[in-house]
Amino acid sequence: MRRTFLAFRITSLCLLTCLPGLASPAHASAERDLVEAINDYRAHPRGCDRRPAQRLSPLALKSNLALPVGYGGGLRDRLKASGYQAVMVRSIRVVGAQDADEAFDKLQDNYCGALLDTQFADIGVSRSRSEWQVVLAQPVLDSQIGDTRNVSKALLAQVNAARAKPRLCGRQRFAAARPLTWNAALGAAAQGHSKAMAYGNYFAHQDPDGVTTYDRAKAAGFRGRQIGENIAAGQGSPSKAMTGWLASPGHCANLMNPMFTQVGAAYAADARSDKGVYWTMMFGAP
Repeated sequence: MRRTFLAFRITSLCLLTCLPGLASPAHASAERDLVEAINDYRAHPRGCDRRPAQRLSPLALKSNLALPVGYGGGLRDRLKASGYQAVMVRSIRVVGAQDADEAFDKLQDNYCGALLDTQFADIGVSRSRSEWQVVLAQPVLDSQIGDTRNVSKALLAQVNAARAKPRLCGRQRFAAARPLTWNAALGAAAQGHSKAMAYGNYFAHQDPDGVTTYDRAKAAGFRGRQIGENIAAGQGSPSKAMTGWLASPGHCANLMNPMFTQVGAAYAADARSDKGVYWTMMFGAP
């Protein structure tokens, strides 16, 4: 997935029917048995040329990954419509397996590399008689990201860790800068803009109604006269968003600017949007 960043320089002023839900109890149990077998295999990998050096984390069973058996359309679009935004996805069809043991044997024989791929975190399974469909996916948003408060703390810690060292942003050199303090008004404005981008499915500093960064900060109650903003989309964690910003000269300059003394940051996610997750970091000074 393409990762997108924009910098705002200083201004003064569906239906997807989940077939397993309609399946018989025996089928639903068989699907869970197959997932358990796959996760046991990931915990004790064997007999595969692509075997990892250590045991892998179990795959999480997701109902919105259970596509109809034989589905051959666009996977990403179908999952997006069901509320799952995937960075990567793979669908495997197994034919002629009467139970979970037979289905697993066929998967291990023919697709062991996919079962042991460290990039996948989630799984969906559906069954129709002797035909099985297994969908492996990695979501845009990391499963361990935590709640918004933890994300805010992580972003504050990471921006201050970046400012603690001298840094070259493109061709511009910055000395180490003092740490920023959290500003609730900037945090609220950042949260509002991330939600607006996610739910409105756009990516810009100015919203479709013409509201600017400065307008948002003032409306949230920020009284400083210096404001800056970084936004990003498609990154699954605070550290990934920060890494992208630091690699971009304009964003990096905002992060390192010694004039700024306060910060607020937030993210919002909507699986039906183009990028899945949107980040906003707003900087301010009196």
